[in-house]
Amino acid sequence: MDLAVALSTRRNESLLELTGVLDYASVPYLRQVVFERLDAGSRRIALEGSGLRLLDAAAIKVMTYLQRRAGQLDGDVRLTGTAGTVLSAVEIAGVAKQLGAYDKLDWPVTQRQRHPVALEELHVGHGHWPPDVTELLARMHRLDPDDPRRRRIRDEVIEACLPTAHRLARRYGGSGEPLADLVQVAALGLVKAVDGFDPARGIEFGAYATPTIAGEIKRHFRDRTWGVRLPRRLQELRLQVAHARDELTQRLGRSPTVAELAAHLSTGEEDVIEVLGSGDAYRPVSLDTPTHTAEESTTIADTIGGEPSEYNLVEFREALRVLIERLPEREQRILAMRFYGNLTQTEIAARVGLSQMHVSRLLAHSLGFLRRRLSE
Repeated sequence: MDLAVALSTRRNESLLELTGVLDYASVPYLRQVVFERLDAGSRRIALEGSGLRLLDAAAIKVMTYLQRRAGQLDGDVRLTGTAGTVLSAVEIAGVAKQLGAYDKLDWPVTQRQRHPVALEELHVGHGHWPPDVTELLARMHRLDPDDPRRRRIRDEVIEACLPTAHRLARRYGGSGEPLADLVQVAALGLVKAVDGFDPARGIEFGAYATPTIAGEIKRHFRDRTWGVRLPRRLQELRLQVAHARDELTQRLGRSPTVAELAAHLSTGEEDVIEVLGSGDAYRPVSLDTPTHTAEESTTIADTIGGEPSEYNLVEFREALRVLIERLPEREQRILAMRFYGNLTQTEIAARVGLSQMHVSRLLAHSLGFLRRRLSE
């Protein structure tokens, strides 16, 4: 684990100076340190990140969670002193302002005790993972790739960890997705965790496997369970809106308005409205669903829309075009001059060299023929 933490305190404040890498493997230790400081009475906790080389998405998510937990205790957790790639990471995540990444730390260097925190001595739980799994994986990695014992150890680890993976899947059992599907996805995430685990990094397997399996399950929800696929931007904003709604409901004592949600998330009201309406795309109602009417055979499809009257006009026009082609050429010409050229019978008679009476009879004959054929 490439993370070091130095602790300084004053009154009800704590300063944690972070050095090294803060990622999915090391952030559980930071979370434990923050909880211990909250238990000790600190209500203002500053995370000084000028010494960090790397900050991943899992660590950012944990820090926002710690900030919410501290807020419930009338406290606050801030990330200050960031620069370079670390500052870019929180900016890309959209939480730089929320975490206070632009704020200056008011804590003179001369007043910092900088007591090293023994992270390796912290009791950090990673779920109910078998205790010897990390050692087995380390032994497997020391074997040659072609050694048959490597395959046997891999299978042994997967079988030993399957119950824990199933427990992780059951956490999402109330989402409406079949539990059997979630169990299979968790098993797939476990296989990926076993194959991707690197014992040389000096972390427990559980610290790597838990977020890997949880990420696989969340990816399944994102890619497979939506009836209408939403853009990733809306799915991520939907989660943020859900968290913000819970937080504001607790703070305000009522459901927040769209404007309050937008202001809390620093986004537009149109985006919030779009996200709130996107929930109907998760489980769209089938058109074959019966309606609550006296007629049991009536479905939703029967109550939606109807056949436009223009359809009949299209049919008549297509049939009329074929029938007009069957008329003699002179009658086709007279019909065109009468109904497309808007000429009178007298003007038509002058152009075709017939009497007005003859033109009238030809028009009556043509229209009668077309009417009979269309009726048939």
